[in-house]
Amino acid sequence: MDRRTALGIGTGQADQEVEVTGASAVPEAANKTLPKVLRTTAGIEPHSGPWGAPQVSHLLRRTTFGASRSDRDRLAALTIDQAIDRLLDDSVPDASLPLNTNAQDLVPVGETWINAIYRDPASTFSPTGTRMNSMRSWWIQRMIRQNASIREKMVLFWHNHFVTEVPDVNDPRISYRYVDLIRRNALGNFRNLARDMTLEGAMLIYLNGNTNTRINPNENYARELQELFTIGKGPEEAPGDYTNYTEVDVRAAARVLTGWRMFTNTDGTVGAVTWRFDSTRHDATDKQFSHRYQDRVITGRSGDAGAQELDDLIAMIFDQPETARYLCRKLYRWFVYYVIDEHVENTVIAPMADLLRASNYDVKPVLRLLLRSAHFFDPVNLGCVIKSPLDHIVGMVREFDMAIPSADVAQEYTFLLYLVTQGSGMQQYLGQPPDVAGWSAYYQSPQYYEVWINSDTLPRRTRLSSAMARAGYTTGGATLVIDPLGFTAGLSAPEEPDLLIEELCEYLYPISLTDAQKLFLKNTLIPGLPDYEWTVEWMDYVNDPTNALKSTPVKTKLQTLLSTMMQMPEYQLH
Repeated sequence: MDRRTALGIGTGQADQEVEVTGASAVPEAANKTLPKVLRTTAGIEPHSGPWGAPQVSHLLRRTTFGASRSDRDRLAALTIDQAIDRLLDDSVPDASLPLNTNAQDLVPVGETWINAIYRDPASTFSPTGTRMNSMRSWWIQRMIRQNASIREKMVLFWHNHFVTEVPDVNDPRISYRYVDLIRRNALGNFRNLARDMTLEGAMLIYLNGNTNTRINPNENYARELQELFTIGKGPEEAPGDYTNYTEVDVRAAARVLTGWRMFTNTDGTVGAVTWRFDSTRHDATDKQFSHRYQDRVITGRSGDAGAQELDDLIAMIFDQPETARYLCRKLYRWFVYYVIDEHVENTVIAPMADLLRASNYDVKPVLRLLLRSAHFFDPVNLGCVIKSPLDHIVGMVREFDMAIPSADVAQEYTFLLYLVTQGSGMQQYLGQPPDVAGWSAYYQSPQYYEVWINSDTLPRRTRLSSAMARAGYTTGGATLVIDPLGFTAGLSAPEEPDLLIEELCEYLYPISLTDAQKLFLKNTLIPGLPDYEWTVEWMDYVNDPTNALKSTPVKTKLQTLLSTMMQMPEYQLH
């Protein structure tokens, strides 16, 4: 595919515009220009306000997929500093691996394929599609099973930042290595990750580094390394001369990167898929960069020493202050809000970038600074973000503690893949952003998150949540569904309709509902009935839970209530 077809020229230091067509077209009501009114005067100074349920839920909604009841309880028992330390704890990585579910594969069902022989030469069966689905199922499983940790949100952040697409790579073993790289470095060093990603097999394939030679330099990766992965483009100040680099720099960087190749041994094991520097394909001449890089020259080297030019290129790019600011703007938009006005730039982005450079590009200190700040917890930043499809889907599973049917790995992966495909229908296909720039909701000015919601995707959201609240999704004799009785029983006062509605609103919504909205929800639960009718019904069920005559009416009412609540606009926010 042409990965740059949708990209237009930059509109500012942090913005790019694309034309969106088809099902993902921008709705008429979406922003036409960015808001100009100053939203808040809060800065990066530590939050000194309240630390209660609203703040705990806000922190979890932004840093994990949904704020599950168990995670809220854990963090509510901690101080704000302890809670943020818990979220940023990266000491115990997840050791699970994607598993095979297809009996035709050479790998036994239930065992991992990542280091296995790819296929039997005597067989016509190709495991590519099955293993791609296995990896996607395993990936969303990691999101669902996450602890109170920011890791999975950062894995998706880096996937959206250093984009590759699973079908373009077309080798699940190589795509797994790419995901493993960002998972292991999710809270690590940005500069090291940028260097490692340059040589990662998936990236060498996706952006043509594998075919970049001294005879035919390929500029794809050299361009994206600067425009999208590190320093950012900025407005074009003259033909081919952008704020932060020029076309001369793209060509020079491409020559620096010549000679890197990926090799796969004939046995096809993933351990044999690796990169190597081939000096015969490397341009050993000097590379002159433009005034945007202070007219630096990267000295050409012959033989194996040519590999050192990559480190010179990375050092040159990361010496530029704008590289730190570029990443910090993306982190801000990912975790806080899309509008970066002058106040935010000066009092939030600038100190974040200063700390990033002072920390030698370690990301964790910068995340701690942002998440601990008064700006992050300012009331205007609560509930101001439209959920991504994955936030909506995975968050729902986690908030309602939905049990994924798992009689065996094939069954479990079938239901996990169902959730992945639901995200695809809502315009966020895990492992497959629409192009090299990532999902447009994170950079398309002036709509940003608003592009998640349109006449196609919003009905898909409401159909899914309504289905999960009622009949669920059934296949192979098993059902994925919310258990309304079990969920409600875990609330503090389920027998009192007013308290039940109040607690559900606090749990499911990031912003407060009006009294009229709460009354509407109570009438949805017990239409036209006095409160005691619900109390009697609930207690009758509690006292005789196996009696269908007692449980069914209560279950039906709760299904209607939860379905209604998840279709309200407030549920689309976090």
